[in-house]
Amino acid sequence: MPDPHPAPLAAPLQPVVEAEELRQRGLEPVLGAPCVVLEIGFGRGELLMDLAAARPQRRFLGAEVSRKRVARVARRVIRAGLPNCFLVHAPAEYLLERVLPPASVETCWICCPDPWPKKRHHKRRLIQPALVERLVTALGPGGELHIATDHPGYRDWIAEVMAGAAGLDNLNAPAPFGDKRPERRLTAYEQEWLAEGRSMAYFDYRRVS
Repeated sequence: MPDPHPAPLAAPLQPVVEAEELRQRGLEPVLGAPCVVLEIGFGRGELLMDLAAARPQRRFLGAEVSRKRVARVARRVIRAGLPNCFLVHAPAEYLLERVLPPASVETCWICCPDPWPKKRHHKRRLIQPALVERLVTALGPGGELHIATDHPGYRDWIAEVMAGAAGLDNLNAPAPFGDKRPERRLTAYEQEWLAEGRSMAYFDYRRVS
């Protein structure tokens, strides 16, 4: 005879969350924790997923402005079975200004954002003083911010912006950035560009308590 009281089926993974739901309900009711590890611009998702797999007790949130990338990486998250990995389709500026409360980010990763190399497009660059100020607010005490770029012009831009940022300790001081390969997994873009002989710049900071 079939079991009259079968065990309930596990709920299917739903990695994509809505920014408005996060804003209205809060992180803990939606994600299961009040703090997250955040990746802004997760691209193909390999770093975000690797970090989530290594730390199943933490919640990971990836933000992307490309809806296609969100959908593509969501399928990969489901196949990998990562219940602690979430994705949101939203600009970083909106997420930091309207959605994430203060001290809700343990670590933030920004790997190889678009350099927008033409001078008239520099205003579109992600790393701007206002965004960094919001990031500092979102980071909890001791929280870390990691930024990587392969573009020399953007490297110098980031160094200038971060030199004026308050509330962060530069972990590469006295140098503005480091060039040593990090211990974390490299993204696909980093692997491609390093294979082409490009140098990388790694900016690492810790939120002042």
